[in-house]
Amino acid sequence: MQTFYTDVLSIGAGLAGERVAIEAAGAGFDAICLSIVPARRSHSSAAQGGMQAALGNSAMGEGDSTDVHFLDTVKGSDWGCDQEVARIFCENAPIAMRQMAHWGVPWNRVVGGKGFYFKGGERFEKFEKPENEGLITARNFGGTAKWRTCYTSDGTGHTVLYTMDNRAAQMGVQVHDKVEVISLIQDGKRCMGAVARCLKTGELRVYLAKATLVAAGGFGRIYRESTNAVICDGGAHAAVLDTGVVPLGNMEAVQFHPTGIVPTYILVTEGCRGDGGTLLDVNQERFMNIYEPEKAELASRDVVSRWMMHHIRQGKGVKSPYGEHLWLDIRHLGEEHIRGKLREVDEICQNFLGIDPVQNLIPVKPVQHYSMGGVRTNKDGAAYGLEGLFSAGEAACWDMHGFNRLGGNSLAETVVAGMVVGGKVVEYLQGAEAQFKTSVIEAQVAKDRNRIQRLMDCADGGEDVFAVRRAMQDALQDGVHIFRSHNDLEQAVFQLQEVHERAKKIGLKSNGKGANPELALALKMSGQVKLALCVAYGALKRTESRGSHAREDFPARNDRDWLKRTLATWANEDDDLPTLNYEDATPSFEIPPGDRGYGGGTIIPMDNPPAGKED
Repeated sequence: MQTFYTDVLSIGAGLAGERVAIEAAGAGFDAICLSIVPARRSHSSAAQGGMQAALGNSAMGEGDSTDVHFLDTVKGSDWGCDQEVARIFCENAPIAMRQMAHWGVPWNRVVGGKGFYFKGGERFEKFEKPENEGLITARNFGGTAKWRTCYTSDGTGHTVLYTMDNRAAQMGVQVHDKVEVISLIQDGKRCMGAVARCLKTGELRVYLAKATLVAAGGFGRIYRESTNAVICDGGAHAAVLDTGVVPLGNMEAVQFHPTGIVPTYILVTEGCRGDGGTLLDVNQERFMNIYEPEKAELASRDVVSRWMMHHIRQGKGVKSPYGEHLWLDIRHLGEEHIRGKLREVDEICQNFLGIDPVQNLIPVKPVQHYSMGGVRTNKDGAAYGLEGLFSAGEAACWDMHGFNRLGGNSLAETVVAGMVVGGKVVEYLQGAEAQFKTSVIEAQVAKDRNRIQRLMDCADGGEDVFAVRRAMQDALQDGVHIFRSHNDLEQAVFQLQEVHERAKKIGLKSNGKGANPELALALKMSGQVKLALCVAYGALKRTESRGSHAREDFPARNDRDWLKRTLATWANEDDDLPTLNYEDATPSFEIPPGDRGYGGGTIIPMDNPPAGKED
């Protein structure tokens, strides 16, 4: 069995993982990134619309600042975020965007003079200052007061990830791809690395590190309908949960993106609506301007998704063999704009729907897209519960998003958190000593080998792993979706507990040898069901509506009782439910809880509302 030693081990080689590794390498430390796929195929590359940073270069971004960005982010989170972390993010975002430009990202730039844009299907005129010619420009995105989303057409994730990977190679960062982590090596106090499985040979490897980073992205594939790539299945989160001591934060906070195409559920960017696209119903009539007169299609994602589902409930959906959907209309933007600035959307529609968005409406519906929950960390990115364990990006609950993230804030978070957390990892490494306990390493490897052998021998039963996964996905899809209620959530929890028992009895139909996707799934299936239970049980216990968590039986946002973050752990292997604890949503309030200005709803105020910081 191969054993690798390094200073920093990143579980994930997307934007957040490589950015932390680059920071460490720049300080003279060795760094290895592990990835299920080649680094440039990481899910970061699928991000389309852009990255938020208050640069204020464009005419429609004039007057923007980190303070305005911060206010938008806090409102977007429905006051569920850690405001200290949100402030760190907003202050560092402009630095990170300019740094990415320096490293080679070909940001779209300001073109001076008269120009045009669309809003609500209507064309308006704007004028860009000639002196700003060539500066990084921005497009409009939901829930923002200013245009601040930096972009490269609609392939932002692609260009930024390729640039980041080039930089990582330049800095000597190693990437071990086609490798999947199946457990963390830890003694209950300190994380020493991970046990991983080579997806080509099936052999186990040990990676030992002074600092271990979880940057594996989200876990959207525990839902049946998701915009996430198939690699975003929560395997790394399952390994964290299996430690029994590291909590996952706000797992019930799940974002549904308004525009997943039907029936493949691939995302078409919010940039479509930011650039002036509109949502239409079965009668090909707009409706978001009725529900949200000010923001319309560019209210926050949780709000737009709820109104879309409400509109479908009102009988205004378009019937299809794949269920009801609505329409996204970008035809009025024109061929030049669509083929140029929305070219990935164009290609997705052409290749996966067989339609031309220049001429045709795009069938869309809200689909699981992002996980605000993840490995709970402090503001430095250090995970609760284990020394030497860090997390960044979507994998983490750092927690700048609270119960709803704004479009463009997550892609920006990967490089901003990577920069900030990377600096803190360097500080940790400068004072860290490597002490790897042989007994702990050998025990974990033996445990994992035993798991594999029992699956191959069908020692615990013959449950089909793919049938178990379908049952888990169905329970979440039906009971823990956009609109939630006690009865649906209780039923989902009950069903998932049954699925959890089935997951313990999985046996392989294949021999499990070599490159074997059945074994790869079987090894993390029990952990995936535990993640699903963290989502469903956390949602059941949270008796309020906040951001993406919409309880029809508790429609008010309850700041009095629920301005807090859920912390879910799996204390004992035999448990059939996670242990839930809670902490304050933020250590301090720069902006006291208030109304978001969109989305409606009532608020139960805190008994003793805090005063915000003075201007």
